[in-house]
Amino acid sequence: MTDVPPEGPPGDPRDALIREQAKRIAALEAMVAELREQLAAAQRAGSRNSGNSSMPPSSDDLPGQKPPRKQRRAAERADKKRRGKQPGSPGAAMRWEVPDRTEDHFPEGACSCGRDLADAEDLGVTRSFQQQEIPSVPAERVQHDLHEAKCACSRVHAAPRPAGVPDSALSIGPRLRALAVYLAVFQHVPVERCRQLIADVTGAVVSEGFIHSCLARAASPAADVVALIRALITASPVAGFDETTLRSGPAGEKKYVHGAFTKLYSAFWLGPRSLDSMAGAGILPGFAGIIVSDRYQNYFNPRWKHVTGNQACLAHILRDYEDCAESYPNAVWPVQAQRALRGMIHAWHAACEQGLPAIPADALKPLEHEFRHAVLAGLASVPRVPGPKNSTKQEPGRELLEFCTQRRDDVLRFTRNTSVWPTNNISERGVRPLKTQQKISGRLASDDVTQDRLDIRSYIDTARKHGRNAIDVLHDLMLGRPWRPPVQAFTRKPPLPITTRDWAECLLREVPGMDAAHGVFYRADFRAVTFQVPRGIPELPPDRDVVPAQRRPQFPAGIKPGYQGFIPTPP
Repeated sequence: MTDVPPEGPPGDPRDALIREQAKRIAALEAMVAELREQLAAAQRAGSRNSGNSSMPPSSDDLPGQKPPRKQRRAAERADKKRRGKQPGSPGAAMRWEVPDRTEDHFPEGACSCGRDLADAEDLGVTRSFQQQEIPSVPAERVQHDLHEAKCACSRVHAAPRPAGVPDSALSIGPRLRALAVYLAVFQHVPVERCRQLIADVTGAVVSEGFIHSCLARAASPAADVVALIRALITASPVAGFDETTLRSGPAGEKKYVHGAFTKLYSAFWLGPRSLDSMAGAGILPGFAGIIVSDRYQNYFNPRWKHVTGNQACLAHILRDYEDCAESYPNAVWPVQAQRALRGMIHAWHAACEQGLPAIPADALKPLEHEFRHAVLAGLASVPRVPGPKNSTKQEPGRELLEFCTQRRDDVLRFTRNTSVWPTNNISERGVRPLKTQQKISGRLASDDVTQDRLDIRSYIDTARKHGRNAIDVLHDLMLGRPWRPPVQAFTRKPPLPITTRDWAECLLREVPGMDAAHGVFYRADFRAVTFQVPRGIPELPPDRDVVPAQRRPQFPAGIKPGYQGFIPTPP
């Protein structure tokens, strides 16, 4: 007979209830944690504005949106100001000048005595008024008659067609076509409204197809000029780069407009946000200057072998530090970093006004010290969240602080070279009108037509930077003689004697570990390179590519140290 173990004491029915409640409490705690994360994300998204993020200023007026602190302070100051022109602001005054035309006005009607005032004696001008006015500009129909002439030798000569007159009996003139392109591309007027505007202002009746034909006709000659503009940007010592979204092509697809800008040139091209698209314009692969951009990683990619260096836009970095100041209201380091960066920007402007090549050391050293210690304090206050770099979300400001530490030279490069801009505002202003066009006209149906518009925009922007009138250069474009930007002679002071040419730019590149520099000349056609091999450098394995950014310099086959001259580059 088997012994049966004794039964234990009966379980307390409350134990099961406690276990069930523990499970529910754990589930509720997990739900509360998740809701807290969602609430924090919603609050952070709601606090985004143009002052602490890359959101456009137009989003600051959305319902429920909190405007930036700078905008709030401006509104507070505006409440205390009197209306009208403020002291120190530029004004425009009308002055009495010699008139272009004078109109005489005489009394009309009858006198109280019954006599007609037309027969009254003229006593002269009693009062004068000057008024600025534009003349009426109705479209006129011009007939071009081509005559023949017979020489004394019996040869007959016929007059050629004037420029801008096609081989058809009826056509639209080049200035009216230039106006259509100007309205559609530069002023972002939709095609239908453009047609109506031309009819109301000039009286000319045109169709929507005419507007599209003007764009196509202007795009072909403009493309040749744009190729020159891109070459000149490639040869520039400093250029700004930026990109923005644009709805183009089939619905559901998002494209990007990439832009490259200097003080004299602008170039736009359409494509995805990829390295191949950025290289497709032919600027970055051969660019050997300094890139000014935001912190987008593709601008810092090693694929751009010839780039001298980068300058991160301080306007973006200051906004990111403003975000840190709002995220950590009791922290001192975000305000300290902003104060140091703004001080360096002010010192840069002062150095530029004085014609100095760099910010003086006595002004720069304390600001650099303040900025460096602000970054170190931020790194200590915002620890990194463990995990994979590309998939682990970090606390606000951590990636910014790491960027300022790891790429310190790319943040402060402008302090040692006043030809480098501390901000990328020139590029921001360049791409902003494209967002205006998208808000007005919406999606553009064809990528090819969009690129045509961008080429025309590049042509107009570059001409205006050179002081040319937009309508005049478009008129020249329609006549088949497009305006071309003058080729600039880029100059800079090299630290070592180097070959110089008055038609190109000397681009210096310090070779790590060597007391020498390479000078590289890029011609506009990219078919030849002039360079100098400093003496004292040992001969290296031959290479067909001149890559000054390499750790060790490599030279084309047959080139010895000390050689100086032209070497054709492969296509």
